[in-house]
Amino acid sequence: MDQTAGQDVRGALPAELGRAIRRTAADIAAVLDGVRDTGAAVPGSRWTVGEAAAHLALANELMADLAEGRERPYGDGTPQSLAAANADSLAVFRERRAAPLAAMITAQAERCAVALAAAADGPAPVTPLGPMDRPVLASYLLTHMLGHGYDLARALRRPHMIDAERAGLCVPFLLAVMPAVADGSATAGLTARYTIRLRGGDAFGVAVADGAVQVAPEPCDRPDCTILIDPAAFLLIALGRRGPWPAMARGQVLAWGRRPWLAPGFPALFVAP
Repeated sequence: MDQTAGQDVRGALPAELGRAIRRTAADIAAVLDGVRDTGAAVPGSRWTVGEAAAHLALANELMADLAEGRERPYGDGTPQSLAAANADSLAVFRERRAAPLAAMITAQAERCAVALAAAADGPAPVTPLGPMDRPVLASYLLTHMLGHGYDLARALRRPHMIDAERAGLCVPFLLAVMPAVADGSATAGLTARYTIRLRGGDAFGVAVADGAVQVAPEPCDRPDCTILIDPAAFLLIALGRRGPWPAMARGQVLAWGRRPWLAPGFPALFVAP
């Protein structure tokens, strides 16, 4: 049996992640296609379309450098430091035209995917959110592109690219960073066990005990609250692009268990990465 079946060349990057990265970069380029004025505001952001696209291009380049084994310090993982690093990078990089930025987004996504597929061994890259193995770094790249791609699509009133398959591929990254992005003020004094089930996809467990958060890639035993959620809604809520109540009103979220009332407050336990 071919041991490389289901993987990109040389095996470090699952094939479905490589495809999703390339598709998402192409979809973002399609969103930017023909846009002449990139000065429109991005909803819920201080950035313009041009600034958001420039950030994506720079972030994809950063991820590609990390995948190739280069060291690229970029903040210390806190939201404040990452915001400062973003501002500094945008101040130096002045390109704001849609076509060159779309080309850079796709080229750097391809470069990152190739590097991740080629490098099965070696130390874990040190990302802005800490060390990550290569499949998790790929999931990080995909998550980041989907979040900002969604923003660009909303700003330009074009279809976004978040779907159930791609949202499910973001789970490895989100599980990896959940403990680091937990809001200590929100988790303080709380003891609860959650099972999160993506409709038609994976399930994982989150345990909170007096401020500490532990995440497992399988459901909790005897959870206090089980949350069944549409994958796209899960990703949008996790990235702070949507609140839980509109998703619940649309039937995209269901909860049950001994303490089902914990469900609406679950997203507030974390600061969106």
